Amino acid sequence: MKIQKFKMNESGLKRFFGPLEAKIMDILWSGEERTIKDVQLELEKEKATNFNTVMTVMNRLVEKGLLQKRAEGRTTMFKPVLTREEFVNTQSKEMTHELMDEFGSVVVSHMIDALDDADDDLVAQLEQKIKELKKER
Repeated sequence: MKIQKFKMNESGLKRFFGPLEAKIMDILWSGEERTIKDVQLELEKEKATNFNTVMTVMNRLVEKGLLQKRAEGRTTMFKPVLTREEFVNTQSKEMTHELMDEFGSVVVSHMIDALDDADDDLVAQLEQKIKELKKER
C-alpha cells in the first residue's frame, strides 16, 4: 500500500492522511478492532462527527488497503492491516528509496547533515549498519 500524497507542511500522521483519516487510524491503532459507531463515538469526544462521514472514510481506508473489515453477525468490525510501526516503517522506506532513485547522492548528503541533531545511539546504529553493508559487498 503506497500512500500517493506526502504533505511536507503537515506533521505526524497528517503527512500521509487527511485530518479525519489520521484521527480514525490513530483510534484504530490504539486498541482492538472497532465498529464505525465505536470510532464515531470516540471522534465525538473532540467534535461532532456524522456517522455517514465516518463510514465513508473508513470504507475508503479499506479500499486503499489500510483497513480490513469483517462481518460479525450484523456488525462490521474494522482493524488496521498494519501496526502503526509497520506502517511508518513501510512508508519511510518507500519514500527513502524513491528519493534515492530520483536524487541519489544529494539525498544521502542531506541525511548525513541531519545527523548533527541526532543522538549518539542513532549515530552508533547507523555506523553499525554501514559496517554490515560493507561486509555484504
